[in-house]
Amino acid sequence: MTSDIELIAMVSGAACVAGLVLAVVALVGTRRPPGPPPGARRPLRGLWSGPGGNPREQRRRRLLIGGALLAGALAFLLTGLPVVGLLVAVAVPGTPWLLGVGKAEQRAIERIEAVGEWTRRLKDVSATGQGLQQSIVGTINTVPEEIQEEVRLLAARLQAGWLARSALLAFADEIGDPVCDQVVAALILHLTDRGERLGDVLGSIAAAASAEVATRREIEAKRTQPRFAVRFLTGMTLATIAYGLVNTEYIRPYGTPVGQLVMTFLGAAFIGLLVWVRSMSQPPRPARFLPAPDPAEAIA
Repeated sequence: MTSDIELIAMVSGAACVAGLVLAVVALVGTRRPPGPPPGARRPLRGLWSGPGGNPREQRRRRLLIGGALLAGALAFLLTGLPVVGLLVAVAVPGTPWLLGVGKAEQRAIERIEAVGEWTRRLKDVSATGQGLQQSIVGTINTVPEEIQEEVRLLAARLQAGWLARSALLAFADEIGDPVCDQVVAALILHLTDRGERLGDVLGSIAAAASAEVATRREIEAKRTQPRFAVRFLTGMTLATIAYGLVNTEYIRPYGTPVGQLVMTFLGAAFIGLLVWVRSMSQPPRPARFLPAPDPAEAIA
């Protein structure tokens, strides 16, 4: 009877913490790849491949998941406690996600700065009298590195026969920021209006992008304190887990079925606290105003 109760407790604890593993791993990564929406792919395949749109990011995700499984198995073998193994498995992908707080916003700021720089270059190239498609292709060699892949893909789509409007909407969707939406909206309007003030409009948008970058960087500087709290709590979590793996006397009281349930509750509460503090240190996602491209209208 006692063995049955222990088995039920272990299975319950494993199920609870497995949910935490999936939740934390699903939150790792901030970039949405072009193509079908995430829900269109099989869940397990999406979890294994990750949200990265290029092979390097997918390879990194697979190594991270493999490392999490290996670390969790080793922790279980060392302690004999399934919940400890699952908490260690959560810590492997969760730690870089928590320590990397602010990197996604910093990357977004750098990309918007790159969009502003690319807009200025597009303005200069279009002033020579070239058409819009030729102007975009002409900026490929000087496009900032942060958006080089997206601009090259935009030029390739235009040269492959995509409708200019669909190619521009796809470009805006990949950048995913309202500042880029302004640039794309001006280019789409130019497709129908063919006015002579495109350069002035692009120059104004580039200046507004610079002001937006300055504002976001100022806000980022004020978020230092909550992000330090995230890193501190993450470090404390790692130290506690490491001490528990080295000193088995410390975690011996959790070896009972009740102890495993208590460890599950404490682990879930602490992970929830870390996620909550991290969310407070992140700015809200800027609202976009351009629609997503329609794949059926892409090719002329």
